[in-house]
Amino acid sequence: MKISGKLPDFNDLSNLGIKNISSVHWNLTTKELTKITINNGMGILASSGALCVKTGKFTGRSPKDRFIVKDNVTKDTVWWGEVNIPFDTSDFNKLYQKAMNYLKHKEIYVRDVYACSLKKFQLKIRVINEYPWSNHFVSNMFNDLKEEEIKSFVPQWHIINIPGFQANPESDGTRQANFSIINFSKKIILIGGTGYTGEIKKGIFSVLNYILPRSQNTLSMHCSANIGKKGDTAVFFGLSGTGKTTLSADPDRFLIGDDEHGWSENTIFNFEGGCYAKCIDLSKQKEPEIWDAIKEGAILENVVFKNNSHIVDFTNGSITENTRVSYPLTHIKNIAKGYKGDNIKNIFLLTADAFGVLPPISKLNKGQAMYHFISGYTAKVAGTEDGIIEPVVTFSACFGSPFLPLHPIKYAEMLGNKMESSDVNVWLVNTGWTKGPYGVGERMKLSHTRAMIMAALNNDLDNVEYEKHPIFGLNMPVLCPQIPSSILNPINTWKNKEQYVKKACFLADKFNENFKKYEKYASNEIINAMPKNLIEHED
Repeated sequence: MKISGKLPDFNDLSNLGIKNISSVHWNLTTKELTKITINNGMGILASSGALCVKTGKFTGRSPKDRFIVKDNVTKDTVWWGEVNIPFDTSDFNKLYQKAMNYLKHKEIYVRDVYACSLKKFQLKIRVINEYPWSNHFVSNMFNDLKEEEIKSFVPQWHIINIPGFQANPESDGTRQANFSIINFSKKIILIGGTGYTGEIKKGIFSVLNYILPRSQNTLSMHCSANIGKKGDTAVFFGLSGTGKTTLSADPDRFLIGDDEHGWSENTIFNFEGGCYAKCIDLSKQKEPEIWDAIKEGAILENVVFKNNSHIVDFTNGSITENTRVSYPLTHIKNIAKGYKGDNIKNIFLLTADAFGVLPPISKLNKGQAMYHFISGYTAKVAGTEDGIIEPVVTFSACFGSPFLPLHPIKYAEMLGNKMESSDVNVWLVNTGWTKGPYGVGERMKLSHTRAMIMAALNNDLDNVEYEKHPIFGLNMPVLCPQIPSSILNPINTWKNKEQYVKKACFLADKFNENFKKYEKYASNEIINAMPKNLIEHED
């Protein structure tokens, strides 16, 4: 067996069942991995210096093929269902052995890293990759060890990532050939049949979502976070299309991270050492931070070049609309020291309400914050097929349900406790439609949304008068600097007030219908925050 790279003293892979390997590369630099990737015909360099690869058949996550082994550790603690699909222990053991047999006589890449920027919570991870560029991705997205840390490294978790290995659904217990399986007893994530690197990062996110709330009293969050020059920290929750990345990338504030964080006592800390950003339609004007980060050391996934060049055409979604770039946080100029922040002052729950119902900004009490956190609402525009324009209601618990091993109520209650202990303000911000629903009204101006968030950050909304929304019970400011008062209460922006009430009641019903599956687990404080339907209406 050939061995290269920087080896820790604990380097025996046989305890994982990995034997008879042709060669093992330990902790190679990203430059070395880039060179190997290119030499193996698995990628090419863009004009920016970034490595471009194709992930194969799968260009995104496959939530229906993500499993958790159901055993004595997990059977009574995991929130089983469509999100957390149980996998039999014996099926895992058989599939795992097949996967290890597949690796015999192959070349593999091993990387020792850790998750979580706060030392107290660091999770030591050993990642075994079949592909060199997957190992490069791990270096980008997690925290590499310092030179002096490598020798003494002992992993707590293992990720085994083998895109070339495919399961047999008939005999292996999977749904199809690809899979991602988390085994909390063995502390192993086994990923096969897919080259999409997001499965690696989201696997560890799911692990931390299980470990930190249960054993460390730490709230794990799918969010972005930044910190001001005065040391005040802000957190942004939001599903795709709500502006989470855009609004948290403030030139006057320092970015802590853009996707996954923990909240322990009064400190927010990043789980990751990098960013994994969508780059479809990317431009320097829209997202200068991401644009400038795409250079040597970054990896572009599933992008297309302009004709006869190595210049990326970011408008081209012919492979997938989910084109991605990964890069280390060191590629960002305005990054917070230590990827952490104290003094949490404001939380923003972002929603793109395409029905034009929710106010552009409202202040939430504790019960409302927990309710809207559990709901995780936004609306996606379906388009104009057959002349029909209709938004689609979308709920994702805690703004990240695909990655929650525990019941959403657990995370919401932790948020409520954090609000009490930290005296934090929680705001619901509608980045969607005003003056009517999609197709009638108009999208909220980004400049207005930025101004409202800035007003909240600067405490300009602390001493203004508020009025209560009659259906959703939200506290809406009457005045906000740089914002026309006429848009602060959404009913005032509609020409037909009766139509507004009907649409608001329609949306309230959608909220209440979605909440039925959580209601029996929820406290009265959360239940009292549910919207009230004031009229009978037609859908």
